Amino acid sequence: MPAIRILSDRVANQIAAGEVIERPAAVVKELVENSLDAGATRIEVEFRSGGRAYIRVEDNGSGMTKDDALLSLERHATSKLVETADLDRLGTFGFRGEAVPSIASVSHFQLQTRTAGAPAGTEVVVNGGKLVHVRECGIAPGTRIAVSHLFNSVPARRKFLKTDATESAHIIQTVRLYALACPGTAFTLIEDGRVLFQSPVCTTLDERVGEIFGRQLAADLLPVEMAEPGLKLTGLIGKPGVHRATRHEMLMFVNRRPVDSRTLNYALIESYATSLAKGRFPVAVLFLDLDPAAVDVNVHPAKREVRFRQEGAVRGFVIRAVLQRLRELGTSNPEPGARSAGPIPSVPAEHLPGDPIVPPAPPPSVMAQPFRPFTSIPVRPTMAPANPAAIAPAVSAIPNPESKIENPSTLSGWRFLGTAHGDFALFETPGGLVVLDRRAAHERVWFERLQTQFARGEVASQRLLFALPVELDAIASALLTDRLKFLQRHGLEVGEFGRNFFRIEAVPTWLEPADAEIFLRDVIGLMREGRLDEKKAALADEELARLAAQKAVRLPASVTETDALALVAQLFACRQPHASPAGRPTHFELSRGELVRRFQR
Repeated sequence: MPAIRILSDRVANQIAAGEVIERPAAVVKELVENSLDAGATRIEVEFRSGGRAYIRVEDNGSGMTKDDALLSLERHATSKLVETADLDRLGTFGFRGEAVPSIASVSHFQLQTRTAGAPAGTEVVVNGGKLVHVRECGIAPGTRIAVSHLFNSVPARRKFLKTDATESAHIIQTVRLYALACPGTAFTLIEDGRVLFQSPVCTTLDERVGEIFGRQLAADLLPVEMAEPGLKLTGLIGKPGVHRATRHEMLMFVNRRPVDSRTLNYALIESYATSLAKGRFPVAVLFLDLDPAAVDVNVHPAKREVRFRQEGAVRGFVIRAVLQRLRELGTSNPEPGARSAGPIPSVPAEHLPGDPIVPPAPPPSVMAQPFRPFTSIPVRPTMAPANPAAIAPAVSAIPNPESKIENPSTLSGWRFLGTAHGDFALFETPGGLVVLDRRAAHERVWFERLQTQFARGEVASQRLLFALPVELDAIASALLTDRLKFLQRHGLEVGEFGRNFFRIEAVPTWLEPADAEIFLRDVIGLMREGRLDEKKAALADEELARLAAQKAVRLPASVTETDALALVAQLFACRQPHASPAGRPTHFELSRGELVRRFQR
């Protein structure tokens, strides 16, 4: 067995860099946090080539003396805490003292700093963890750190970086988060010599949101504010009609620190349970302030995750605050497609950790009906279509979902009885009783039809008389820019109209123009989750067809017997008629024997 030895400082710093500095955006994050902790009221961030070639963060904070500048390059050297108990009183972003030595060990690192009373500044240059020189320099009070050739000393990590556009997007998103966290600090962001945004000091959060994310989004947000002993929630939440397909625009801050918190995310989602359709997520910028001793920020190397000492109390407080604001807006009548039309549930203050928030229970059903897939329709002679080609496995045989069948008798022995609760169609068959989920059936038919169109490259589109403008965040813009040709091949033409601005110029014929922006944002959500990979064309087409099938279905309020039987014929012409693209059953059967048994005849 090899002998145990103590690692050198250089190796230890590079290992720490693997945890703390996983990409250029992490460098920006750590340096911006140090600037804010130094009391800066002006921060300028510049980067080139996605941050791998050059990053500069300059501030007008308190600066450092020569001794402090050299000491900052040592591991675990920090001015923000002395002992473990200080974590319970932590009021700064950083506290571990690992970021600066970790960055300096994997880059060419230049630090220039000066305190307000010093006659000259100090310059320290480190290359790959080795000190090059220390000398005086001329600089205004504050600190300037320049990082170049990032990860040159660890080429294996450099290989894992994404494209320049993607890395740039992560840097832009990081700076925007801290600009939101500190409206009282002016931020300037420069990429490749071009100013991306320059936000002055803002007196209110909605001003900063308008500066960063655009006036259009700021106008769709509502202020929320609530305080209870030991807890305070402020920020902006989206109106019930403003929603997204992913959680990426649910921005949470705890004591001004941007975090990814399951507790806060699920509390916000539960608050909108009666206001948004299933699978949609609200837009929010929320700030939770509480005693530092009641939250643990030391559970993740990059400090992205936090843990609350009383998870249930925090969750219940957030839900009460958001629900109160939604009630004031009058959201008791949710938008079409919302999950519940009942009253908004109240959340008691003594809500315990782990207890689910349960809305009022619906009226009990008459019977607990068992599910039994009905798989024998194509086999039974009395129930099989007269034309065997109607159930051929070829997808090309699927008729248009909006077409009618001329002869309903092709489904021999089937009789349409009517609809129940709008979405369900009931049929009497020679074998018993069949209940069909109309929406799930339509989605299956559209899904296989669109898959065929995508595979053949035969997607018809219609140009819009007036192009639809769309404003996106930096990461979404980078993802969309890389996949404009992919979308065009699938009938959605989007053109760039400026930095983070796009125009939808054409849409597929099955998509309503009014739904185009929502559909585009949903597609970008799939891209962010890595589910639209052009290198895996078949899987990308399947994911896009699954999403498109949901948008293509528009159920009429009433249905005739001809329409209902046409839908059944089209469904059984599919390759997998028994489940929707999402895996839900499209129908089930109660056989005659089951009916007789239930009535004890």
